[in-house]
Amino acid sequence: MVIITLIGERQAREGAKFVYRGPQTECRECKLKAVCFNLDAGGQYRIKVKRDVRHECKIHEDGVRVVEVERIPRTVAVNKKAAQEGSTITLEEIRCRNLGCTKYRLCHPFGLEKGMKGKITKVSGDLECPEGMKLVEVVLE
Repeated sequence: MVIITLIGERQAREGAKFVYRGPQTECRECKLKAVCFNLDAGGQYRIKVKRDVRHECKIHEDGVRVVEVERIPRTVAVNKKAAQEGSTITLEEIRCRNLGCTKYRLCHPFGLEKGMKGKITKVSGDLECPEGMKLVEVVLE
């Protein structure tokens, strides 16, 4: 299924990736908001096709461009007890302050926050955690 959305003209490059953060309050009255807000908050997307259609926008100085996107599965760290393929989980905060850890971004992925839900499509394996937590790497849909 093709997913159509609008993205700022400067960001509209085929192959570019972005995390959709959710609707902006400034867009409440916009007639195009249904097209902008049709993505899942926290979802990561890749622009597949940049179309020729352009629109004016109150947020983006150079306007917005119509693009076709695909959702990219997210790789994240979760508590080992919660990791089961096919299950839907609610993300919990992993309390880690080790910014130098090579796995830090798996534990604190951009755009995903505590309380968001995701379906585990793959359990990749155990993670070595310097803090001693029992974590596994999973792919979320």
